[in-house]
Formats: sequence, C-alpha cells, structure tokens
Amino acid sequence: MNIVVGVIIGFLILMALVVVHELGHFIAARRNGVTVEEFGIGFPPRAIAWVKNPEYEKWKKDKSGEKPKKWLRFPREDWDKKQKTLIFSLNYLPIGGFCAMKGESDSDTTPHSFGSASLWAKTKILFAGVTMNWLAAFIILTGLAITGMPEFMDNQFGITPTAKTTPAHISIKNVVENSPAEKAGLTSGEYIVWASSEKECLSDVCTPIKTTSDLTIFNNKHAGQTVYYGVAKDIHAEPDSTKENVRLVEATLNPTDAEYLLGITMEQDGMVRYIFPWYQAPVVAAVNTVQLTGETYRGLGNMVGSFFSGVTKQFSGDDATRSEGQKEIKAAGDSVSGPVGIIGILFPSSVESGPTTLAFLAAIISISLACMNVLPIPALDGGRFFLIMLYRLRGKKLEKATEEKIVSRAFIFLLILIVLVTILDITRFF
Repeated sequence: MNIVVGVIIGFLILMALVVVHELGHFIAARRNGVTVEEFGIGFPPRAIAWVKNPEYEKWKKDKSGEKPKKWLRFPREDWDKKQKTLIFSLNYLPIGGFCAMKGESDSDTTPHSFGSASLWAKTKILFAGVTMNWLAAFIILTGLAITGMPEFMDNQFGITPTAKTTPAHISIKNVVENSPAEKAGLTSGEYIVWASSEKECLSDVCTPIKTTSDLTIFNNKHAGQTVYYGVAKDIHAEPDSTKENVRLVEATLNPTDAEYLLGITMEQDGMVRYIFPWYQAPVVAAVNTVQLTGETYRGLGNMVGSFFSGVTKQFSGDDATRSEGQKEIKAAGDSVSGPVGIIGILFPSSVESGPTTLAFLAAIISISLACMNVLPIPALDGGRFFLIMLYRLRGKKLEKATEEKIVSRAFIFLLILIVLVTILDITRFF
C-alpha cells in the first residue's frame, strides 16, 4: 500500500513541477506579447477544456453591461477548430503539462508569434521555465529552513540555527557475501552506534555514527585497517557505548581500490535537521539552492566522465584496465535514475520517511529539471536557445524545416535514453 501511495504522490509532485516549469513559459510569453494558444495540464488526449470568453475581454475594456463569464466550457465538437483565444485543458496522461505558443519556429514572422519576438524576448521565454523550477526549489527550501533543513553535505551553508534535531542511528540493510562485514558478524537490522580505531569508544578516537556520511568518511579514512564498531540490536533501547546492549565488532576493511570497504548497504533512521529563524530562512534557502545546483552539475559531470572513461578502457589489452572500466560504467549507470526509479522507488521510500524527506526530494527534482533544461540539447530549452544563437552568429536564418529536423532527432535520442534508463530502473526495482 505504501508503494501505491508513494507512486501516486510521485506522479502528482512530478506533474506539479513540470506544470510550474510550463507556467514560467506561459507568463513570460504573455508578458512579451506572444500569443499562447493552449495551456494544458497533463498530455493529450484531452479530457476537458475551457476557452477564454472573447466577450469578457470586450467587457474589460468598457465595463458596460452585465459582466460575462471569463471562461466557457469548450465543446468537444469544436476541439478540431482553430480558436482565437486561449484554451485551458486537462488531459488524460498525468506526465506534466505544456504551453503551446503561436508560431514556435524561430523563422515564423506572424504577428504575436514566438518567431516574431525579439531575441531578448525569446531568451526570457525559453529560460522562464527553469527560473520557475529554481524558484519552486527556493520556496520549498525556505519552508524546510523554518521547519527543519536536512543536512545533505559536509560544507552545507547555514547561519547559526535556533535548534538541531538528529536521527537515531544508521541501520544495516544488507550485508555483502564474503565481505569484511559478514566476516565480522554484522547482520541486517542492526544499528551502528559508533566507530573507532581502538577497542573502546574513547573521546579522541571514537566517531559517533549519526548519518550514512559519518560511516562512509570513517571507513574511507581507515581503509585497509582493523577498526571497531559499537552495534546495537534495538535502537529504542537508547544504545550507548557504556551499556550492555551495545556489542563490540572488530572488522578489517578492504583497501581503497576495492569495490567496497566494509560491504554493507545502510539505511538512515531519520536525518539531521537544522531549524533557522524565519528571517534567516530565505538566505539559507538561496545559498542551499545554489549548492544543490552545483552538486547536480558536479554529479552529472562525474557520471558522464565515468561512462566515457569506462567505455574507453574497454578497448585496452589489459584485463585489469578493462575490469576497472566496467566498474566505472556500472557506477555511472547506478547514479542514473529515470521515471520508474523516481516514482516507483524514491517517492515511496520518501513518503515512508516523512514529509521533510518528501519535500526535500521535490526540491532536488525541481533543481534537476532546471539544470537539465539549461543544457544545450536541442529538444530542451537551453538547446533551443543554443540553436537560435548558433544560427544568429553564423548570420544564417534558422528555417522551420531545419529546426524541426534537429529538434525531432534530439527528441528521439532523449526518448531512447529515457527507455534505456527505464529498463535499468525496472531491473533495479525487481
């Protein structure tokens, strides 16, 4: 049942974020004199539609007579007819939304079309969507800064908080077969309370384990060494290094170049959160939005770099180099998640973790949508801007047929990529 609820909530949040993106295009187009023919929530086929009442526009000018309705139900039998006013539609496929503008080709010269708008107007319209996604993330993070901002990175910006809430501890979800963890006797369901290079949890050598990053940093620092963990069976028993319910576990970690150091997958029971005064919250949210944007691009760069490095190493005659390349390709694949992974895995687990995690995930996805749409890929907003600017710099006219050919091919490439990532998600899911 949690998966079903998570999937439904995931669809609604993703659709809302895409609609917010399209709303940015809508507002910018209208403000720059470009006619919007239809604004739709979801993708066709249409379920229901309304049309802007032309009589209402006339009434606005002279205010004479009885005020007419602003919107009229758009009869199904007229759906195929060209309309002179804005259409607002609700559609059956809940996978986002769209903003259909008049004359979307750069070469269109029809008055009030996208093509006839100035270069500056086109720039504002194209990048209004990503601006709205960044704005949505900023608003979400502002709310989280007031109610409890999650700690998501070591150098995360934050002014002195008024309060700090911490989770319980890290639990072991799975143990890899024949790993240092299995040899040490660690089992799934246990909680790692502390880690130390000595048998006792002394203040100068003991690391309290509160987050997954705490354990990762400790293990990386002591790769190849023998270390000790304080492990508890029941987190509700308030485990402490001085109590009997914490057992000592000795493990010898793998070296740095190994596939893993300890050999466990972890699950964090809650998260560290910082609460800030309302007047500091916007500043914290703004800087955190910038930091998350930087992390998104850094992660994307690492993923692309690992993939191409791994593919290149497959042509090596050395078995060790090819093996290393396969690990890099696998790491790149594991860092990618598509619709199934986001909706079927991330959202259900976030719903189970609570509203803070769910809101934070929504902010991350909103930033990711902004970051991706800025990239110079022709089917995306940044790509369309890049294409327009490229032809401007070359002193050539971007013909409609040429633009459609480039954009359609890029779109097909993106669809193929989405299908491949979806297959990868389904493999992970099952």
